[in-house]
Amino acid sequence: MNDSDLPITPPSADVRQWAMFCHLSALLGLVLPLGHLLGPLVLWHLKREQDPFIDAQGKEALNFQISVTIAGFVCFLLMFVFIGILLFAVLMVAVLILIILAAVKTNEGQPYRYPFIWRPIR
Repeated sequence: MNDSDLPITPPSADVRQWAMFCHLSALLGLVLPLGHLLGPLVLWHLKREQDPFIDAQGKEALNFQISVTIAGFVCFLLMFVFIGILLFAVLMVAVLILIILAAVKTNEGQPYRYPFIWRPIR
């Protein structure tokens, strides 16, 4: 019997909710410096042992925020040639949309993977 023969049980409502919070905690960056990194990091660290779904989504949220931080830094450097201001605005809109999309998908029990990100935490 291999893994594909085993029934897949959907995550419980509590697990789905914590996974959703891992993604939404990045919005702390709107009120706290580095909150976009600290929110997912703290939640993932506290809840990763509870369920593999929370662990996977917490890593994904943290990896996304690491990638966003790097992209934001590049936009900051490009502000000296004025294209960075536009790129930063586009980045922030995309981040907001992707965070909401990830939160909705994980709350439905579907694992979400952000597109085009660097995944240093495996």
